[in-house]
Amino acid sequence: MTTQAVISLDHIQKRFNNTEVLKDISLAVHPGEVVSIIGPSGSGKSTLLRCATLLERFEGGSLRYGDVVVAENNDQGVAVYKGKEADQAARQRFGLVFQNFNLFPHYSALRNVMDAPIAVQKREKGEVEAQARKLLAQMGLEGKEDNYPCELSGGQQQRVAIARALCLNPQILFFDEPTSALDPELTQEVLKVIRSLAEEHMTMVIVTHEMTFARDVSDRVVFMDGGVIVEEGPAQEVINNPQHNRTKSFLSRYQQGSED
Repeated sequence: MTTQAVISLDHIQKRFNNTEVLKDISLAVHPGEVVSIIGPSGSGKSTLLRCATLLERFEGGSLRYGDVVVAENNDQGVAVYKGKEADQAARQRFGLVFQNFNLFPHYSALRNVMDAPIAVQKREKGEVEAQARKLLAQMGLEGKEDNYPCELSGGQQQRVAIARALCLNPQILFFDEPTSALDPELTQEVLKVIRSLAEEHMTMVIVTHEMTFARDVSDRVVFMDGGVIVEEGPAQEVINNPQHNRTKSFLSRYQQGSED
């Protein structure tokens, strides 16, 4: 018996005005799986993530988090969202780490991590604080609990953002280009944290342009271009031996200077 997918996206279609950005995308992620989504700018990667995390609504297809149906097609093939309760149930199951950290500038690192579990999940403050301090220490930020975002480097801010997402006890973590706002040295700090989460079998979906990282850390790589999934498969196979010309062309740009 196969385990139920943590998230299932089926036949997703998304338009902005008359432009179809996602064209019949289907993707399921199972417990403990790490999936990296790669592809050129404008291929629909971030839009897919935004649809999965309820930041955008799609026009066609279905979205499920385990047994929670968030949206599904009606008889006319139009996606119908199930409403506030389903949205709230789904939001309890995922954490999201943004490209630009999105920390509250007027909150300390500790308060940034504690805010949502207390305000949204209505959890007990002492329990949340203990977990938040432990997570910040796990992120290498012990002693930085009282610092404000402006007092932290970009890499440190992103690690606070990861701790914040983990403090919600999510079943799955989404990362939208988590290192694209960072310089190379700080990028390695953040990738090291994500790598350690993968070793702990945290279920993750990572939109990334770090190809060596995607190859080494992911179970599966999905290559998107033009709003479709062109190729997907085991990470090593897709990165080292792509089958489609579009994938080959995209990856060839990363061969020079790669740290193989």
